[in-house]
Amino acid sequence: MELGIRSKVVLVAASSRGLGRAVAEELASEGASLVLCARDEDAVARCAAEIETRWGVPVLAVPADVAVHGDPERVVAAGIERFGRVDMLVTNCGGPPSGSFDSLTSEQWDEAARLILSSAVEFARAVLPGMKERQWGRILAVTSVAAKQPVANLVLSNSLRAAVTGFTRTLANEVAQDGITVNAILPGYTRTERVVELNEAAARREGIEPAEALARIETEIPMRRLGEPTEFAALAAFLVSERASYVTGQSIAVDGGWIKALM
Repeated sequence: MELGIRSKVVLVAASSRGLGRAVAEELASEGASLVLCARDEDAVARCAAEIETRWGVPVLAVPADVAVHGDPERVVAAGIERFGRVDMLVTNCGGPPSGSFDSLTSEQWDEAARLILSSAVEFARAVLPGMKERQWGRILAVTSVAAKQPVANLVLSNSLRAAVTGFTRTLANEVAQDGITVNAILPGYTRTERVVELNEAAARREGIEPAEALARIETEIPMRRLGEPTEFAALAAFLVSERASYVTGQSIAVDGGWIKALM
């Protein structure tokens, strides 16, 4: 399927590893020019160089912390300076600390809100003027299945991913007439560094082996396995493509059937 992505400019946040890296690779394979950002300057520069070499597309690496006010706007500005525009935005970030409500401080709540919600808002605010001017754009927020079905011991993620869903759903209505779609994509348990870390933390809390904790997770998934980042990236690429022009305001899970809700 020709997605109409070739020569488009896509900004993918938190893209030096994990799901962000997988999405960047998928879009590069379709011929998109990329703006990548991550906190680790060396990691994002290395990622950009590898993608550029592998796929032959221009890639701009911008070291930035999306949780720091002003950094999302700075990344967008760098992309516009290099490429003249940003056609598609994929908001993304690392996960906040795990823990129950009683175990988390007010400072951790504030930090998580900046990381998850404020970053998505700031990125959107920075790209929307150009998208409205061109009457075309795509915004895709990477959230989590926790936005639809809470995950035990992840109160920060459960709360704030849901907030991003509310933001994207509202924004989708406001910019639909400008030719801009806004969607959210909800990864389930996927074989990323973050899931490995959470699994190991759970195993330590319960005094069991990580393999046992992983097996328990897999029994909750109808497909009985973790997802692969490439499977997630395939849907992300479609949702920011020309072909998805009538899909907006949606929150779509890539979870192997883990979410139990009907809708």
